[in-house]
Amino acid sequence: MAVTGRLGLLALLAAPVVGFLLPSWAGIGLAAVVLLLVVVLDLVLAGSVRGLQFARSGATSVRLGEECEVTLTVANPGGRPVRAWLRDAWPPSAGADDRHRLTLPAGERRVVTTRLLPTRRGDRTAVRVTVRSTGPLGLAARQGSHDVPWTVRVLPPFHSRKHLPSRLARLQQLDGRNAVLIRGQGTEFDSLREYVIGDDVRSIDWRASARASDVMVRTWRPERDRHVVLVLDTGRVSAGRVGDAPRLDAAMDAALLLAVLAARAGDRVDLLAYDRQVHAAVQGSTDLLPALVNAMATLEPSLVETDARGMVAEVLRRTRRRALVVLLTGLDAAPLEEGLFPVLSKLTSRHQLMIASVADPRVAEMAAGRGDAEAVYDAAAAERVLAERRQVTARLARHGVEVVDAVPEDLPPRLADRYLALKAAGRL
Repeated sequence: MAVTGRLGLLALLAAPVVGFLLPSWAGIGLAAVVLLLVVVLDLVLAGSVRGLQFARSGATSVRLGEECEVTLTVANPGGRPVRAWLRDAWPPSAGADDRHRLTLPAGERRVVTTRLLPTRRGDRTAVRVTVRSTGPLGLAARQGSHDVPWTVRVLPPFHSRKHLPSRLARLQQLDGRNAVLIRGQGTEFDSLREYVIGDDVRSIDWRASARASDVMVRTWRPERDRHVVLVLDTGRVSAGRVGDAPRLDAAMDAALLLAVLAARAGDRVDLLAYDRQVHAAVQGSTDLLPALVNAMATLEPSLVETDARGMVAEVLRRTRRRALVVLLTGLDAAPLEEGLFPVLSKLTSRHQLMIASVADPRVAEMAAGRGDAEAVYDAAAAERVLAERRQVTARLARHGVEVVDAVPEDLPPRLADRYLALKAAGRL
């Protein structure tokens, strides 16, 4: 009865429209007018999209390459049901499965789930929610858009995590479980044990040997509570792509492995991202890994030359006591000659400096090419690049700087190994 009354009312409302259109549509015929009337009725019966209410929940962060879900609760306070297509729009790099079919009775609510598979780091923000409500016959629809803000932070993937167990095992050997017999600036006395063939005679404790029935030697272990400062160069050199990613991404992966390893060793780890200004900083965080990945998530290379003088000044201002400063930057001769070398002594006089650089495996491949004349010219250019990097490495070594130059896959474990070697030698 209610439906019949509603249709009668609609017919009454549409009658002036039909009367107006009949003269102009006389040549088309009554069938077209009837069809128009049906479309108008279908549009009138479509549920309203303006009054819909939205709320979000779900993931706020996800690692790059992993999938997450964001839920959208839609409430219909109106008096008509809504049969609609809903698009939960996100930027293309969010990898959103954003189209949903929605049937929402009057006075009820439904939950829609959007799956995201991001392809880039950083903050991914929802654009808008668009709803197209169709009538019962599907001939006409109402459409409206709503702003329902939500942000998902895409974190660095930390691929080098796979190298952590083996490096932690080596750290345990250094940390007193297999005490070392090397005494250096960064070692402290651990215990006494009986002398065995092969031990360093300089480690013999003659007083303890006099009290015991055997020759006793002292064992040493690396000191804890050292200070490690990770400095990410986000300037022009970090924008160069190696494979499918910029050098900055490989540098961040290496920094994460070293940071977790150093934290497990009992050292304090800080982070500084700099080109001409500070873009991210983490100091003394008790929850280190989440703090680091959140700080790194939004970093992007800047197409400017890094201000090495400002970078060194910032490190010295933030780091008062002696520390291991790990600078992740390039080994290109020209930027270092104009930027870092003039201020290098200010840094090395107070801290132990290590430079980690991402090498391009394509350069080594070109250097081995001999197929034709073009390949020979490419090989000559590649050899020149490699020779310049070797010269820069040698010059840095003369200033007491440790250098790790490796392709993206090898940089994280090699950087961790160099840290462990410095710790074992007591040079931190």
